[in-house]
Amino acid sequence: MSIKSGLLAALIKNEGNFISGEALSKKLFCSRNAIWKAVRSLRSSGFKIEASTNRGYRLISTPDTLSADTVKSFLSGFEEALEITVLDTVSSTNDYAKELAAKGAKEGTVIIAQSQTGGKGRLGRSFYSPDKTGVYLSIVLRPDIPLSECLMITSSAAVAVAGAIEKISGKRALIKWVNDIFVEGKKVCGILTEASTDVEVGGLSYAVVGIGVNLTEPDGGFPDELNDIVGALFKSGEKAHRAQLAAEIIKRFFPLYRSISERAFLKEYTDRSLLLGKKVRVIDGGSIAEATALEIDRNCRLKVRFKSGEEKWLSSGEVSVKL
Repeated sequence: MSIKSGLLAALIKNEGNFISGEALSKKLFCSRNAIWKAVRSLRSSGFKIEASTNRGYRLISTPDTLSADTVKSFLSGFEEALEITVLDTVSSTNDYAKELAAKGAKEGTVIIAQSQTGGKGRLGRSFYSPDKTGVYLSIVLRPDIPLSECLMITSSAAVAVAGAIEKISGKRALIKWVNDIFVEGKKVCGILTEASTDVEVGGLSYAVVGIGVNLTEPDGGFPDELNDIVGALFKSGEKAHRAQLAAEIIKRFFPLYRSISERAFLKEYTDRSLLLGKKVRVIDGGSIAEATALEIDRNCRLKVRFKSGEEKWLSSGEVSVKL
C-alpha cells in the first residue's frame, strides 16, 4: 500500500479525530515530510483534511471519487487478497472480468467501471449504466462448488448488496427473487453471475458475479421505458459515496461467499424477500400465470401456489409482484 493510500485509510478509520504526524509516520514507516506531501496530494484530489499544530491531521470530508486507492482505503483491515482495477468506461465489467479469468486472473480480482456501454442483465437484457451515477463492479471467483450451486453466489451477493445499501443510504433494501434489490418500491440494483465449466474436472473453472447499483439519477432522469421501474438511492446532486459502497459490498460479500455451504446468507435473504406472502405473476416462456409466493428453500428455490391449487418450486425464471 502506498503512503497516500495508507494515510487515507488511517484518516477514514479515525474520521473526525486528529492523528498526529508522528503517529502516522510510525504507522506508515515514513517521514513526517512524506506524510505532509501525501496530505497535499489528497487535498488536490478533493479530500478536505485539517492540519493543526501539535494535534496532527483529521479528515473533514471525502469527494465522490471512485478510484482503486479510494476503494482500498475503505477496505483497510480487510483480510481478503484483492486486486482492484477502476476503469473510466467498459462495455461490460462482467465481460472484462471473464476475459481476465480465462487468462488465469486470481480469485478476488475486482473490476469497477465509472460507466458501461453494454451492461448486462439476466435473460439477455441490458443494464443501463450511465457515467458516474452508479457502482458497476464484477468479481472473479474460483469457487469449489457444483455448477448447480451458482445461484447461491447470486443470493450471497444480494444479501451483501442489501446490507451495504442500508449502511450507506439508511434506506431499507429488499430482495426480489432471484437477483434484484428494491428500495422504496423501485429496482436500484441488478446482479448477474456467469460461470465457466471445466470439463476435465467436472466442475467450475471460474465464476464472475456482476453487480450494478444506481446511486443517483442521471441528468435528465432515466429513459422513459425504465422510469416507472428503476430508481436510485440518492437525488441528483447528492453525494453518492460510490467508493464506500463498492468497498462495503466487497466486505460483506466474501464472508457469505466463503460460507455458501452453510447457507450463512439464507435467513437474511428470506427476511428481506419482497415476494413472500404476496400475489405474483410467474412468467414461463410465453405464458403468464398468477400465483402466491410461499417460501424460499435452502437452495433458494421459490415455492409458489397457483390459482388451481397446484404448488411448484421455481429454480429460475421471471417473477413479478402483482399490483
